[in-house]
Amino acid sequence: MESPAQTPPQTPPRPPPPQYDRGNISQPDRGNMSQPYPFFSYGYRTCSGCGGEIGHGRYLSCMGGFWHPECFRCQACNEPISDYEFSMSRNRPFHKTCYKEQHHPRCDVCQNFIPTNAAGLIEYRAHPFWMQKYCPSHEYDRTPRCCSCERMEPKDTEYLGLDDGRKLCLECLDSAIMDTNECQPLYIEIREFYEGLNMKVEQQVPLLLVERQALNEAMEGEKQGHHHMPETRGLCLSEEQTVRTILKRPKIGGGHRIMDMITEPYRLVRRCEVTAILILYGLPRLLTGSILAHEMMHAWLRLNGYPNLKPEVEEGICQVLAHMWLESEIIAGSGNSSNSGASSSSSSNSEPGSSSSSSNSNSSKKGKRSQFERKLGDFFKHQIESDGSPAYGDGFRIGNQAVSKYGLKRTLDHIRLTGTFPC
Repeated sequence: MESPAQTPPQTPPRPPPPQYDRGNISQPDRGNMSQPYPFFSYGYRTCSGCGGEIGHGRYLSCMGGFWHPECFRCQACNEPISDYEFSMSRNRPFHKTCYKEQHHPRCDVCQNFIPTNAAGLIEYRAHPFWMQKYCPSHEYDRTPRCCSCERMEPKDTEYLGLDDGRKLCLECLDSAIMDTNECQPLYIEIREFYEGLNMKVEQQVPLLLVERQALNEAMEGEKQGHHHMPETRGLCLSEEQTVRTILKRPKIGGGHRIMDMITEPYRLVRRCEVTAILILYGLPRLLTGSILAHEMMHAWLRLNGYPNLKPEVEEGICQVLAHMWLESEIIAGSGNSSNSGASSSSSSNSEPGSSSSSSNSNSSKKGKRSQFERKLGDFFKHQIESDGSPAYGDGFRIGNQAVSKYGLKRTLDHIRLTGTFPC
């Protein structure tokens, strides 16, 4: 920072303005690059740092003021800035390295600084719900995602590896349902939820939790239904089949892998229009329940003589019921008794005199849900609301609008008569 005492400083060229772009692209980590220029004092100067007089000797002229060299300090580490260049943010000076540490985004997966692209801009990917930021390269380097919450696996976090190749984060594992017997209480709750809507499912439809391979095999043998490929996680069967169901909750061994998975063949005999409901094992309770509520609506439609419906109508109304169940569970688990009746608003609007869903009282006995589980429930609702497929996404939005406007009963009556949603 030394310069000849008699040489007057030259006015430094103005640095180019920072570049910006739209989308997930931000300014690179240089900040507003500036250079402190040293002067030697010949007259009265006041330091912008300490406010004292600058006597004879070296001082800095930058940021529109004068500074003792020891007073011009980084706002992050509070050490004097002696580098030839420094960064600025909100008119505050930083060492270049300190500015990068504070303002340059890090990847939530590899924990490294997100690199700049060919244009010199910081480009990253972000999950639309969790806002997890990560390097674009992780979309192609086989970084695993949780099969439930869809978050990418950070390098310092272990995920549970399921036998069918799926990965499950430990937070989702906390409420995961792993075998058929464990799912029975939830099955009863959802049957009671339907009864609370005056939509009792008369037949006792078998419920089985299965692996992905068993679900795919059953889908191939199913002549009816519309499948949400490639993410199908539940199926309402109407054909006679033999399905391998998970008999006993598996153990978690070393390396967070499933051990001692016990399955058995289950012969499904058709006694009515619905043979069984199959659900993918290893998913959190709220996701398992929303899938089960969806498939239960398929069963209700078939058992109540609804005609062959278009995919956007049948899948749409099934998604509406799944969404309603999630709302009831989130409200019941929040511990807010004043809103206890809100979860049944759709049912009270659907049919005069209908009772509120009994699943509210059952769920509230479990106490408040953890903050993550409530967030997870919001995510599953977000998935239904933002689905981009014509049948599941557009169908839900049209069906949900119809139920909000006319109530559930009138909407179902209109579907029975016309095969379409009321406008």
